[in-house]
Amino acid sequence: MKKKLLPFPAVAAAAALDVLIPDSELQPAADRPYYLYFLGILAVVFALFFLVSLWNTAADEKLREKAPLYAGAVLLTAAIDLVTSKYALLPVLFFPGMDRVFGVFASDWRLLLECIAASGKLLLIGFGIGAGLGFLTGILIGFSKKASYWISPLMKVVGPIPPTSWSPLVLSLLATTYQAAVFMVALAVWFPITLMTSSGIQNVSNSYFEVASTLGAGRFTRIFKVGVPAAMPSIFLGVFYAACSSFVTLVTAELLGADAGLGWYLNWQKSMMLYANVYAGLILIAGICTVVITLIFRLKDRILVWQKGVIKW
Repeated sequence: MKKKLLPFPAVAAAAALDVLIPDSELQPAADRPYYLYFLGILAVVFALFFLVSLWNTAADEKLREKAPLYAGAVLLTAAIDLVTSKYALLPVLFFPGMDRVFGVFASDWRLLLECIAASGKLLLIGFGIGAGLGFLTGILIGFSKKASYWISPLMKVVGPIPPTSWSPLVLSLLATTYQAAVFMVALAVWFPITLMTSSGIQNVSNSYFEVASTLGAGRFTRIFKVGVPAAMPSIFLGVFYAACSSFVTLVTAELLGADAGLGWYLNWQKSMMLYANVYAGLILIAGICTVVITLIFRLKDRILVWQKGVIKW
């Protein structure tokens, strides 16, 4: 029980430090104590999580496992608050106080929502195109020696090149900067999914296909009923790598001339030297990326339920 309660004293300690220690005169003051509001929200979330864990076994196990991590994360924010807001140990222009950073979510929430929608649209289009082409290319390489002969060398040349390095070429070939951004995101997704899909299929035991052929399975059945399901662990690993790569590419791709999006927001705020807004945007990107990756793992656990307890990644 004591382990489950660790986040509460951490939140209390962080709030006490913020209230008892005055802000540095070098640090511009925020209009409201947004960091305290943030700690209050965390306290409510932890309390709800704790109440649910009292009668839910899964929540209880997760809270016992994650409570020290949650407490450590809260104390880390308290340490950052001391370094920036309270003592201004770092240049205040580049390292604003926690109140100013969290205040951005209150002042710019409409613009941030518009940027999330714009980036989400770009990410969905690019990821969908890249994942679809990567899956098909991976199947071709995995099942066809002729396709592997011609496509594998291309992958070895194109794959290691960062997708954003193609910006001069795609900007001159494609009609709009938006199309160029979609291309770079799709390229960032295509390579890892192609690589892991083909690798997973090639590592499937031949005995599976021999048994399927003996039972009268055709080529289509051997591919989509035997090869692809057996390669799903590798395919999901490729999707995980693709998701991480797509977020990195997305931010850079939006610098090419987009008029909305999280990458555009970061670049705009940096050019105006509003670093509190920059850090708020980075926090938002990290949070969204964490949610997306968590959803991918949840989907993997649901589809590959047979893998539970056998392979961990």
